[in-house]
Order: sequence, then structure tokens, then C-alpha cells
Amino acid sequence: MINTPATSRPLLGVFWMLVTGICFVAVTALVKYLGDDMPAAQSAFIRYALGLVFLLPMLPSLRALTLTRSNMTVFTLRGFLHALGVILWFYAMTRIPLAEVTAMNYLSPIYVTLGAALFLGEKLAMRRILAVLVAFIGALVILRPGLREVSSGHIAMIGTAILFAASYLMAKRMSDQVNAAVVVGMLSITVTIFLAPFAWAVWVPPTWTQIFWLFWVAAFATGGHFAMTLAFAAAPITVTQPVTFLQLVWAVLLGAIAFGENVDLFVILGGGVIMGSVLFITLREAQLRQQTRRAEAAPTHPGAGAKQGPTILP
Repeated sequence: MINTPATSRPLLGVFWMLVTGICFVAVTALVKYLGDDMPAAQSAFIRYALGLVFLLPMLPSLRALTLTRSNMTVFTLRGFLHALGVILWFYAMTRIPLAEVTAMNYLSPIYVTLGAALFLGEKLAMRRILAVLVAFIGALVILRPGLREVSSGHIAMIGTAILFAASYLMAKRMSDQVNAAVVVGMLSITVTIFLAPFAWAVWVPPTWTQIFWLFWVAAFATGGHFAMTLAFAAAPITVTQPVTFLQLVWAVLLGAIAFGENVDLFVILGGGVIMGSVLFITLREAQLRQQTRRAEAAPTHPGAGAKQGPTILP
């Protein structure tokens, strides 16, 4: 069993993760409701441009910021890749059901695991490799290539998951050098800048109704990320991570009730397989961190020689 900090509040953490899920499902539902009357790149740009209003509390941190050339390069590259991912996500929302978008979005943590091993030098033990393979099997269950048409929306979601994973890895690197408000603020600014030319190329005059709903997309997205931060602060990720699976349940119900989408049992099964793999990787990483802390806190026994490094769990 994994020991939790004395200040851990599991019920509060679960509550905030439930709020997170509601906010994120609201985002997908609103984008689905808007449909494809507006090009995906333009919808994404307006959403991020409207979302800049939520950066106002971060202005003191951003004004005091002094970036090195290396930091600026990473922030710029992250903004570009994340912008591409956002465009693909908005496009996928207009092409495939809510449940499929939500289920395939669970692949991002899997790509993060692979990217951490390939680019950050983190160890990838055999059990984690098997968990990654199981997640890809879950994706195949959802897509069922050869048994049904794999649409451009599905391809877009695969690209979205990969690009968002790359964005997360860069955020992980930068979080060791600048505070979280700066990481979030720079992402919003750079994504808005990079989306602008894509939006300009396909621009159509938006209606006030579209702008109104895209503002709420920005509000729910910001609220979801804020609630997720509160959830992680209140309880260990091993408590809050399983709650994210409810997003798939809500997406299935909302898609069926509000948009008349068929309930695809293969999507639910595949999403469950992917989520199970993500949960397994999360638990193993939490156990590793706990064991590392115990190893660092343990006193050195006389005659034991040099202090050993933390044990690496498979």
C-alpha cells in the first residue's frame, strides 16, 4: 500500500477531479455543438484569444520574467506543437463522436511515458512496456481498422495525443526552471500567436453566438485545469487518476442524449483498456517515488559502505 501525506484529503481530491471532468466534458460538448460552421483553426484561435483574459492574475509573474535563449526556444517550440494539437482536436470534434474523442485522448499519458524514456532518459521497465502495448491494443479496439472506416477524425486524434504529450514533456522540463504560472501563461500566449496565421488563412466572419460559446469553452477549459491543480494538491494522483475514467462515461451519455450518437461498446471497452494501462503506470510511478523517498530518508547503517541509490521498481 502507498502511504499518503498526513495532509492528504482524498474526498476533496476526488471532488475537484469530478469538477475537472465536468469542465472538460463541457468543453468537448460545446465544441461539438458549434459544429464545423467555423474552420477548426479559427475556432481554436478565438478560444485561446478569449482565454487570454484569464491571464490577468498572472501578469505580475510574467512581467518579472527573464527568459534565457534556451527557455524561449522551448516555450516557442511547445507553443507551436500545442497549437497544431489544438487544431487537430477541434477538427476531430466535428468528425467523430464525443466518446471516441474522449477515449482516444487517454493515449496522451502513454505517449508521455514513451517520450520520457526516449528523450528524458527515464527508465522504462518491462512491466511498463507491456502496459504501453496494452494501451495500444485498447486503441485498436476503438479504431477496429479493417472492420470499419478509420476516418480523418481518428487520425487527427492520434496526432492530437502525440502533440499534447510532447507539450506536456516540455512543460515538465520548464517547470523545474520557472514557476507554474509562467509555464501556463507562456503556453496561452504562444499558442494564440501560432494559431493566428492558421486562423487568418481560413477566416470567416464569426457570429456573436459563436463568440459567446467559444468564450465559455475558454472558461470551462481554464476552470478544468484549475480544478485539476486543486485535486492534485488535495490528494495523491493514485486517488484522483481513476476518477478521470468517468469522463468517458459522461461523454458517452452526453453524446447519446444531446447529439443522438450511438453507444459503441467497443469504444467503452477500448477506453477502459487504455485507462487501465494509464492507471497501472500511474500506480507504479507513485510506488517508485514513495520508495525513493524512503531510501533517501533511511539512515546509513554502520559497515554498510556507500549509500545505495533508490530502488527501481519494474
